[in-house]
Parts: sequence; C-alpha cells; structure tokens
Amino acid sequence: MTTRRDFVKASTAALCVAGMSRLATAATLKLPVGLQLYSVREMLPKDYAGTLKQIGSLGYKDVEAAGFYNHSPSEVKQAMSDAGLQLVSSHHNNAELHKNFDSILAFHKELGTQYVICSSTGPKNPTPPGEKTPEMTIDDWRWASDEFNKFGEKFGAAGIKFGYHNHVHEFDKIEGGVPFYEMLQRTDPKYVNFELDCGWAKVAGADPVEILRKHPTRIILLHVKDFVKPATASTNPHDFKNTELGRGFIDYGPIFSEAATAGHVKHIFVEQEGFDVPPMESLKIDADYIHKLER
Repeated sequence: MTTRRDFVKASTAALCVAGMSRLATAATLKLPVGLQLYSVREMLPKDYAGTLKQIGSLGYKDVEAAGFYNHSPSEVKQAMSDAGLQLVSSHHNNAELHKNFDSILAFHKELGTQYVICSSTGPKNPTPPGEKTPEMTIDDWRWASDEFNKFGEKFGAAGIKFGYHNHVHEFDKIEGGVPFYEMLQRTDPKYVNFELDCGWAKVAGADPVEILRKHPTRIILLHVKDFVKPATASTNPHDFKNTELGRGFIDYGPIFSEAATAGHVKHIFVEQEGFDVPPMESLKIDADYIHKLER
C-alpha cells in the first residue's frame, strides 16, 4: 500500500517536475526585444535616422512603426538597416485603413512589412465634425470585426498578416457582450490576428495570462508596458500613470511564461507612452527589464 508519506513525496516530486518543465518552456520564448516607435514620436520627426540608431544602441532589435514622417519605403529601409533594426510591424487606425487602404498596402508591400495592425477603431457611422464620438455599441464592434476580415483577406493575399491592437474599452461589459471576445469569435483566424496590449488589458481588469491560455493561437504579438495604480481604486484608465517596466504593478514573468507555453507569440514590443526621465534612459530601463526576465 502507498503510505501517506510516499504519496506526499510523489506529489511533491510531480509538482517540482511540472514547475521545472514550465520554467523550461518559458525560457524558450527568447524573443528579440522590440519597440513600438510611438514611444519616440516626438523625436522621430526631428531626426529619424539618428533616433533609430539610438534605439538600436539600447539593445532593441525589432520595431513597430506608428507613422513614417514622409519617408519613402527605400529611405525607411536604409535607416532601419543603418540602425541594426528590423521593421516587422506597423500601426494604422481604422479611419486610415478605410480611407487609404490601397496606398497603405502598396507602401508596406514595398517595405516588406510582416504585419499591419489596426491600432484602434470607431463606430460604423462617422461622427460629424465638432460632435463628441458616442460609445461604440456591440453592433459597431461586430461591424468592425467584419471589416477586419475584409482587410485581413486583402493583406493576406499580399503576404502580410493583419491584426488588431486593444486598449481598455475592448474589455468593457456592454449590452450584447464584451467587445474583445466578440471580435475573437467574429473574426476569421485565417485573416485576423491579435496584438494583445497586456498593460491596457490589466488596467481594464482583464488577465493577459488567461487570454493567452484560452486563445493561444489568436494572440501573435504582445505590447508590454507598465503602470502605477492610483492612490484610490479607480476604473478610469486616465488615473493609471505610465511608468517603466518593473516599476509598476504588472509582473510580466507569468505573462511571458504563458506566451511561451502557447507558442504562437512571434514578437514583443515595449511601448512607453510617457516619461519621467529622459526617453532613452527610460527605454534602456525597459530593455534591461526584458533581457533580465528572459535570461
């Protein structure tokens, strides 16, 4: 018969093996440190090539664009090459994609971009100038999802993957459901992927680990950022102060571990939306945090 002591020893050993296996899996994530260039949106227009070289010197390898500041694809490729950076992704909002889809597609096809991500969306019916944009209804989110399927099919035909990037309101509980999960269900996995902004998801009260666990094949890119919680409990995202990775309330260890287990995340991008110290000092703190975490 198995004694109680034998059972406890066997159970403990099994837990240790499982824990070691999970740590080994997490270590395989080992993705290059990427940066969303929105972080240096004030510097790029003044010195595009020089700013990129500074970013490369901090240990970043991949970047995701948020505008090209009137540079041609050949100029962008040259600047990236000189900085030792790989441009793998680019952000465009829903309005831009509807208005300039053909030119955006042609630009990125020439550039060789792997991913084009919709950075934000809006209601089906445009708001007249001067009027406040109303909150999106579940029907607006469903319309947006259907549009994403169309965008994704066209980008896919050109060899470019398409996806959507969340902020906070995708996790609002509105009549008819939660937008983020509605989009997951309504979009076609063949054409639409997701870039999970872990920081904004946490601010919204969602759990990136759980999202990765339940939807492992849909999340292929991650945005990582950190926040300091407000002194008093708040559900207003404006009350959360952006800070460097490791200095806020978000622990990326479990998130990266789950991403490694899921096995579908291809790139991670730091996004620093505000600064208390000089930008390059801030971005160095972020890069060091990820390098240490991934060691």
